Parts: sequence; structure tokens; C-alpha cells
Amino acid sequence: MTSIDSRVTTADGIVEGARGKRTRRGTISWKGIPFAAPPVAGLRFRDPQPVHPWPGVRDCTRFAKAAIQEKRFTAVAPGKYQPMGEDCLTLNVFAPDRPSPTPRPVMVFIHGGAYILGTAATPLYDGSLLARSQDVIVVTVQYRFGPFGYLDLGAFATEDRPLDSNLGLKDQVAALQWVQRNIAAFGGDPANVTVFGESAGGSAVISLLSTPAAEGLFVRAIAESPAPELVISSDAARIFADQFVRFLRDPDRRPTAVDPDAEPIPAEEAQRLLARSSAQDILRAGNLLMSFAQRVEGLDPIPFGPVVDGEYLREAPLSVAAASRTLPVPLIIGSNHDEGQLFTRLWNVLPDAEKSLLRVSDEQDRREIRALYSGGKRDDVQLTADSVFWAPMVAFAEGHSAVAPTYVYRYDFRTRVLAATGMGATHATEMFAVFGAYRTAIGAGLAVGDWRSTGRVIADVQDRWGAFATGGVPGVGWPVYDTETRRVLIIDDPDRVQSDPDGARRAAWQRVHASA
Repeated sequence: MTSIDSRVTTADGIVEGARGKRTRRGTISWKGIPFAAPPVAGLRFRDPQPVHPWPGVRDCTRFAKAAIQEKRFTAVAPGKYQPMGEDCLTLNVFAPDRPSPTPRPVMVFIHGGAYILGTAATPLYDGSLLARSQDVIVVTVQYRFGPFGYLDLGAFATEDRPLDSNLGLKDQVAALQWVQRNIAAFGGDPANVTVFGESAGGSAVISLLSTPAAEGLFVRAIAESPAPELVISSDAARIFADQFVRFLRDPDRRPTAVDPDAEPIPAEEAQRLLARSSAQDILRAGNLLMSFAQRVEGLDPIPFGPVVDGEYLREAPLSVAAASRTLPVPLIIGSNHDEGQLFTRLWNVLPDAEKSLLRVSDEQDRREIRALYSGGKRDDVQLTADSVFWAPMVAFAEGHSAVAPTYVYRYDFRTRVLAATGMGATHATEMFAVFGAYRTAIGAGLAVGDWRSTGRVIADVQDRWGAFATGGVPGVGWPVYDTETRRVLIIDDPDRVQSDPDGARRAAWQRVHASA
């Protein structure tokens, strides 16, 4: 069988890839391809800039650096961690290792991590098996996050030292622009691009659907477990930027409230701190800002995310969807049955049930929602998860369904191991089906005793995602969502369609979002 040439000429230079081995046989990948100039030195806190062309052949057989974060979040194997650096704006291309008579559909993946962690080098995100199974090109993107990517420091800009906002979102747009310029050289079709992501990556997808600069860069979208309200208002962004610079100046301070009478930090001093601080100092200040946001009442618990700046991201995605002004491309969107269980056991960054209810302004609505989650601790976790993921996801889907075909799912499949641990169909578990990871070292332990059912769910999810990326319809038996029947695909073994699942809860939360 004829293989694809591992050496590809892009607009910026030649890249050399590697053929897959063992379970990834029949695929080829190119890793660590820069899609923008390194955002270092004078480009720190600046919009992504064009790639510097390179001479000769660039070795693209290994993943490049992860974005700056806590080391423990960069684990790629037991005791092995991906190197980190500010020079992180790279992407990875996975393809079947055989020629195609026609250009292949392209699927561009944005990883999650609450906009504070994650790396495209995580083995779960290896696109080889999805590319081979669905005869598509898979692209995975590394972008800036945390204080490097999602602070609006514009208040400290000067004429000779501009500071830009929404850098992580702009990185994602830059990656999609790279795909338009270059993916044909890898056998992909730039006119048939689907952007997809999970968790913060799913949130990024709905932000892209609300960003005019992203128009024309993709024709379909998939948002898995997005947190649609994970955006930062301009007022909150100013508070977070000010506190961040104060933490850079004095990392020993531990304020418990925003001080409205604090002396403003001069722009020149802020400029020096932002330019001269080490990457680790910036990370530390970001961690201090995270702790500040979580302990100060009235602030969002995560201070990093796309900023509603009135320019690049003009409005919050839920507002754009409610006004039927999202980019009119077909959308798959959904959440998992037990989203919150992962956070209670491994990484508790979600607010508790009572704090979640405090965000509901109407007292009658609060009482009604509380009554619908009266089953004890597990229901408390469900209330929190629904408030962050499911309820705003449904609100976004209902708005977007007015402008383009929208397909809503709930992922219910859980292996025996996940059921026994109490995790269930928790946050991110659908990723093992999307990327076929139940058949790899990272996911095999979760599939013990469930080899046949996990195989069926992998085939089902990959076939549906692949069919959608190819032609816009996610397989048979999945009806388009509408606000009359509210038909949702329950992904399980086997699938089923249900009208308005958890309808009473949905209606209660809908009143909250309608009055926001």
C-alpha cells in the first residue's frame, strides 16, 4: 500500500513527521509545528504574530513545549512530564498513512483545563486513532492560558508598550488560520473544517461561535461539556489585572477583599513587572490571583477566561446565542450525566451547591431549584455541575438552534470501573470514546471487564463525530434539537433518544438564564 510522504512543505518551511507504531499503525503525525511566533520577550502579553520561516527541514516527530502551568498537570506518563515554556504556540497534525483521492475533512481540537492547565501532548488527546477510524485529518492545538493567555492588562498599556487581551482566544483563531493556509499540504480540506473541544476547550468553541474574527475559519463545531459562563466581564477583568500586578509586586500579600481606595499602580511600574518577571513569577502571581478569586465573595472563582471586552469578544456567548447571533454553523453540543464527580474527587474548583444558588438572584427560583436537588450529597454535586455545565449549555443550544442545525447529547456510558468508583459518566469520560483511548494504555484500566461495550461506544461516538465532520449530520437516529420537542441523544450502550430529559430542572434553570 502506498504511504504518504512524511516530509511536507508548509507556507513557513518543511516539516518531517513520523509513522505510527503498534496500535497507531497506519497513521502518520507531525508534532510541534509552530503556528505563530514565540510569544516571548517583547511579544509576551501580545497578540499572536506570524511564524518566522525556518530553513531546511524541521523535525516534527515530538510534541513541543506545554504552556506554563504547575508541573503536575503536564504528566504524560508515570514520572514523565512534558517540558514547559512560554514558546508554546504549536500544533500537531494526525492523518491516515495512505493517499486519498479527495481532500480529507479536518477536525481541529482545543484541549480543556479550566483555562489554567493542560497540554496537547496529553496521551488522551492523541488524534491517530480518530484520524484512522474516520479517514479525517486531526489537528490538536496548544494555546496560552492562565495569566499568560487570559488576563486583560490593557489598563497598564503605554504607547510604546501595548498590551493585548484575549490572547488564548486569539491563539485559537491563529491556529485555525494556519489550518486554512496549510492543511491542504497534509491532504486536508480547508473548506471542510470542524472545530471541537472539551471542557474549557468546549467553552472555547462557543466563544469562537461568538467571535466575529472566527467567521469563515470552520464550517461545523462540537462543544463537549462547555462551561458557557466561563467568561470574564470587563469590570471583573480590571479587578483581576490590578490584583495580579499587585501580586507580582508583593507575592506575600493576602487580601481578603477588593480595596477600592488602593493607590493605583503606575503604568510604568506595571510594565517593568510584566516584562522583567520570570515565567515562574508570573505563574505564582496567577496562582495567588486564583486563590484570591476563590476566597473573595462576589468574584468568579476562576479569574481566567475570554474577556468580554466589547471589541474582540463583544458580548458573552450566552447573550449572543440568546439573540440568535452566533456564527451559523451546525453544532453538536452536550454534557455528561455525572459531570461533577470528577471535581469532588480529584480537583475541587467548582463552587459548592449553596454558593451556586447564590448566583440565582430570584429567591423563588432559588427555592424551586433547591427543591429539585433534595437527594443529599450526590444531588448537591449535581446541582453545582448543572449550574456550571448542563443548564447554560442547554441555554446556548436553544439559542444557537435558531440559526443552524444543533444536535444535543447527554453522555451516560460508564464502565464497571467508573461505576464502582462512584465516578459514573463524569467529566471528560466521553473523551476516551472520542479518541479511542479505551484501547490504549491510558484508558485500558477503565475498560477492564467492558471490552465489548467500550468497543461499541468508541465506534458509535467516533462514527457520529466523523459523519458530522464529513457531511454535517451525526449519523442515523439523532434528531435535530428544537425548542418544541427538545430531543436529546443519550449516548450509552445502546443509544436512545429522549425528549426533554430532566425537564423540570431544565425549566427552572431556563427561567434563571432568561432573566439574566
